[in-house]
Amino acid sequence: MSAPAEASTSIIPELGPLLGRLAAPAGSTSGLVPLDDIRLALVTELFQLAGAARAFAAEGDLDSALQSLNRHGWQAAWERAVNSAAARVAVRIEQRFRSASEESRLPRRKLQKVMLTDDERRGIAVRLGSGGGALVEALDRMELLMRRAVRDSAGSSDAGALWKKALTGVARRLESAWFALEDAARAEEAAWQEDVGQVRAWKRPRWPLWIITVAISAALLWAGLVLGGFLTSPDWFRPIANRVWGMG
Repeated sequence: MSAPAEASTSIIPELGPLLGRLAAPAGSTSGLVPLDDIRLALVTELFQLAGAARAFAAEGDLDSALQSLNRHGWQAAWERAVNSAAARVAVRIEQRFRSASEESRLPRRKLQKVMLTDDERRGIAVRLGSGGGALVEALDRMELLMRRAVRDSAGSSDAGALWKKALTGVARRLESAWFALEDAARAEEAAWQEDVGQVRAWKRPRWPLWIITVAISAALLWAGLVLGGFLTSPDWFRPIANRVWGMG
């Protein structure tokens, strides 16, 4: 749907200020698996969507401009960020398992049993993305208002203003969802720390060594008794005994 270029352009806001700290430069992530590059990739993807929207708006194509910032684009970008963050957290946890196993010399077959399963990896992704519930609700509202706004050829009606307000709400919910994801990532690492500690504290069982020690001691005692003449030498041991006695 075409609309005057000036009116269409005014309906697309700058995303940077709306995203707040989400669009800030990389900062300190002490104690947290590095996620800044994933955050910035998410912001970059959204900026690209906004850039496409402004390009369509400059041509007076309000319909395509609003569609460029639709629900699917935002949600797909968010889900990619969540999956990337979850994969990185999983790698960090498994690295800690491997490091702990090297310290304790845990056998490889035992290490494989404590490494993350596919279900556990999916669980991490679910927990990291759990802060996006409010974002989904905001996206639903924005999508509804977008459909109303495209029916306004000038882009200047109340529907257009409401869509811009809804878009602002989506950006703020995304910012909150991201920082909830970072908190969840910290909690996830902490939750696995006990398991990592158990791997680090693993000790090789000593009962096989004790069995071998007892068996060798018993064998030496029996041999000593035989060679000392306290026990009768069996046929299979007599050549050994004769050689020892002959040396004497």
